[in-house]
Amino acid sequence: MDHINSTVTGLMDIFQKRMAEFEEKLQGAPVDSPNTSALAADFTVFREFITQAVIGLQQQIELLAKTVDSMEMRGRRNILLLHGVPEGRDEDTAQVVVGVVKERLRMDGFTADDIKRCHRMGRSISSSKSRPILFKLRDVTVCYNIWFEKTKLKNTGITISEFLTKSRHDLFMAARKKFGVTRCWTRDGCVYVLAPDGSRHCISSVAELNTLQLRDTEGSSVQATPKKPITMTRSKRAAASKK
Repeated sequence: MDHINSTVTGLMDIFQKRMAEFEEKLQGAPVDSPNTSALAADFTVFREFITQAVIGLQQQIELLAKTVDSMEMRGRRNILLLHGVPEGRDEDTAQVVVGVVKERLRMDGFTADDIKRCHRMGRSISSSKSRPILFKLRDVTVCYNIWFEKTKLKNTGITISEFLTKSRHDLFMAARKKFGVTRCWTRDGCVYVLAPDGSRHCISSVAELNTLQLRDTEGSSVQATPKKPITMTRSKRAAASKK
């Protein structure tokens, strides 16, 4: 999908460049020629048609990308990622997850049978950095229980996160960078941001994130410039007292 978007964007750039070159040549043609006037009118209509066609195509691609992303995220709703657990040789990742859930989250009824699939993500690159463990739960209720109990992992070096799609993960990282780690979180695959005024926002695109940041920046700039108190110098106060 990203490749299609970049292709359409590239076509739009080429179109704009060629149209600009043609318009420049058209403006250099004799003005009093009837053929030039007709060609200029046809060019304007053609340029508007192509521009609207490309914009419509881009909007359809964006809608399709959101639909595919939503379907993919729906298939990940029972999947969680466990970060910060040391990686051992010939380990049983399911038992590692069970140990964390039982000992750290104090969910004694949790067993390996609750896990449908479990493995470390990616290739082992460095022995000093442990890979996250992906585990898929059989029951969405168990998944929610683990998610709501993950606050017990605070200050342990171990964290639990959702298995976001690439676009949502990139959006989440961008939101944390702009608003801070403590003001951003995810829930059911959705990215939430807590604005400085205390309002909560669910964002689904970088455009929404930029709009939210711009609005908060403008609001803070208005509040950050209070009226300065009127002060008078010693000479002005003396002159005023003589009047």
